[in-house]
Amino acid sequence: MARIAGVNIPTNKRVVIALQYIHGIGAHNAEEIVKKVGIEDSRRVNQLSDAEVLQIRETIDRDYTVEGDLRREVSMNIKRLMDLACYRGLRHRKGLPVRGQRTHTNARTRKGPAKPIAGKKK
Repeated sequence: MARIAGVNIPTNKRVVIALQYIHGIGAHNAEEIVKKVGIEDSRRVNQLSDAEVLQIRETIDRDYTVEGDLRREVSMNIKRLMDLACYRGLRHRKGLPVRGQRTHTNARTRKGPAKPIAGKKK
């Protein structure tokens, strides 16, 4: 089992698909990495040599921000917005949608489960 950027890569999948298990690498970046290293698209992870895995690991470390560093960077960006008390920061603080979505209906993912409001008794 290959281990790249602290993540165990599935061995029976194609390299392009397996690289997407790393946080911060999507389809486009995975294809770029495979082209830089010079691996065919049809190759599977268990068919890679140790040298090729090392090349992939070095390429990712050199050119991409992934996993822990990326998570830290994103959380620091959100914290900075919250400290500035700008509109986006306030929305993060309150746990509401940040990018202009409506909240009268919907937005349940961000707001959490519906809280019942006590109605008048008959």
